[in-house]
Amino acid sequence: MRFKRFGASLLVAGLALLGAATPAMAHSELKSSDPARGASLATPPTQVKLTFSGPVTLADNPIQITGPENASWTVGRAEVAGTVVTAPVQAVGPAGEYTLRYKVTFDDSHTASGSVKFNLSAPVAAPSSSQAPSSSQAQAPASSATPAPQADETTPEGLVPTWVWIVLAVAVVLAGLVVALRFTRRKD
Repeated sequence: MRFKRFGASLLVAGLALLGAATPAMAHSELKSSDPARGASLATPPTQVKLTFSGPVTLADNPIQITGPENASWTVGRAEVAGTVVTAPVQAVGPAGEYTLRYKVTFDDSHTASGSVKFNLSAPVAAPSSSQAPSSSQAQAPASSATPAPQADETTPEGLVPTWVWIVLAVAVVLAGLVVALRFTRRKD
């Protein structure tokens, strides 16, 4: 009888641990974007906006937009206001699928990168040389580095995914129950 109580206590403790650990293991992520994932735009945006589930800080060169025929949009200085990142953009390139790549650091110190794909239904010509870019649309330094991996969701770098921890916690609880049941059967 004593071991049955022990098994029940172990089960309750395991479930409490699993319930308490799941919210703590959850990481912030991209909640929405403008342009939205999968959007089809007739005209290009003049600004991009990323909204995250928690406060963020910016990495170097945090936003890049690329498209067909090696089109690369000019992205101005990105700014953060709590959970929202905005940056002015100057579009150029043919109609087709474009990819907005981002890289941010969350308050829990994990770095995340991801991408948002959208479509532009009409080509955008390069601005004439007589138009000088405004100071708010200062050109980001060109990068010869390899672009960030194309991930459709936020992917923490160097961290084990949350689902692995959940599976591990369930396995530990189940192992504890098996041990408790074996001890109970031996004593009865």
